[in-house]
Amino acid sequence: MRNFLYTLFALLFSFGTAFAQEKVPMADGLRSEGKIYVVVLVMLVIFLVVAIYLFTIDRKISKLEKDK
Repeated sequence: MRNFLYTLFALLFSFGTAFAQEKVPMADGLRSEGKIYVVVLVMLVIFLVVAIYLFTIDRKISKLEKDK
């Protein structure tokens, strides 16, 4: 669980530094219309669903390995 939290923190930190590099015209257009928040929200939901799915699969595999 601790490794998962460290990985999540590192991933979120890397996203913050990646977006601070340069101005993107498409992002400026989406930001001015308020649609950028929808894009970010959809990406966040997709990431959370995949992370939860992988976490549950890992727990199931760990349980199967422990039973053998």
